[in-house]
Amino acid sequence: MESVCARGEAAIRDLRRLPKAHLHLHFTGSMRSTTLLELADKYGVHLPEALRGGEPPSLRATDERGWFRFQRLYDIARSCLRAPEDIQRLVREAAEEDVRDGSRWLEIQVDPTSYAPRLGGLIPALEIILDAVHSASRDTGLGIRVLVAANRMKHPLDARTLARLAVRYADHGVIGFGLSNDERRGFARDFDRAFAIAREGGLLAAPHGGELSGPASVRDCLDDLHAGRVGHGVRAAEDPALLRRLAARGVTCEVCPSSNVALGVYEKPEDVPLRTLFDAGVPMALGADDPLLFGARLAAQYEIARTAHDFTDAELAELARQSVRGSCAPQDEQQRLLAGIDAWLAG
Repeated sequence: MESVCARGEAAIRDLRRLPKAHLHLHFTGSMRSTTLLELADKYGVHLPEALRGGEPPSLRATDERGWFRFQRLYDIARSCLRAPEDIQRLVREAAEEDVRDGSRWLEIQVDPTSYAPRLGGLIPALEIILDAVHSASRDTGLGIRVLVAANRMKHPLDARTLARLAVRYADHGVIGFGLSNDERRGFARDFDRAFAIAREGGLLAAPHGGELSGPASVRDCLDDLHAGRVGHGVRAAEDPALLRRLAARGVTCEVCPSSNVALGVYEKPEDVPLRTLFDAGVPMALGADDPLLFGARLAAQYEIARTAHDFTDAELAELARQSVRGSCAPQDEQQRLLAGIDAWLAG
């Protein structure tokens, strides 16, 4: 029986039962906090109190110091992933959490160079990750694919190496190529060749932009990297002409309300411009980004849309549809998910 609660006299549909696609989830950041504690104990890694307290750490990344602290915490957590069985566990548990929140399709983002030193090299690291994805997908029934992401803090030649590797595994679970880390550093155009390699190999271009930097960084993703999706993209709300462009081209923005607030991009959930993007016709896919550090998983992002922005159930269903249409799921899988969304709304 569907779980419902009451708001006045109206029955509220359970957002965890709304079928949806999850298009913005980082690999290490998908880890359960309890798993991090166990792995840290296993390997003798000292965790700072911010990662041991059981509550999301206090973060603010709108200045250099805050972003450095965020990256330091992330790097410490990543250092606890040292063996294939750790990778297997992380992906399986991330899949279980997604299924619990109503996700039926997950595109998880990873930079395999971060894990290569402990997993035998770049190619073995990616193969271990893809094996873990295949196993978790089989065991949970969740469709899972991988988006390989370069780090914009590193040299563009490193990104080209990753792009070639991603294309090599395009038939083994890799569906896209991204660019992560602080978009205030460097220029998107420095990575244009890497993205050209990825696109020519049939991969989706999905760089980060419009989170810590303003609308110009979103335009750079479109103009220099020919993005088919944009990671975050919320700052496009500050430029009506850019909103019209995103809507006209059907470029999906992977919007992560909880992380926007946690990192200080916006002061409170009500300030995240979900309604501005939605009303402008910009497709959105709500995402959890890094639940390990931000404390909220996928269904909570839809709850923010409902409670902080007064999205109706029909509008929430449309958000779920947009996430499915923005995904790289096969057409038959998309149709199945869209039918499930319709059933949720009718039910």
